[in-house]
Amino acid sequence: MAFHVRDKETDRLVRELARDRGVGLTEAVKLAVKSELARNETAVSRKLAAMKVISDEVASWPETGLKADKAFFDEMSGDDD
Repeated sequence: MAFHVRDKETDRLVRELARDRGVGLTEAVKLAVKSELARNETAVSRKLAAMKVISDEVASWPETGLKADKAFFDEMSGDDD
């Protein structure tokens, strides 16, 4: 299970976090990883919420009854086979 940190800056940062938090190196790594994962989860949740707002707005628009011109969109996208 053990892994070795061979990067001097990473070693320094982990040791600094451990010292600041008053914990061991393993706990410092755990804290840093948990923090980053939580930050990432928050960012993803915010993006999904923003996408839902846009999706809900588009879904609220009335139907026009018009059909998309497939040949036109294929030509515009360069997929005209």
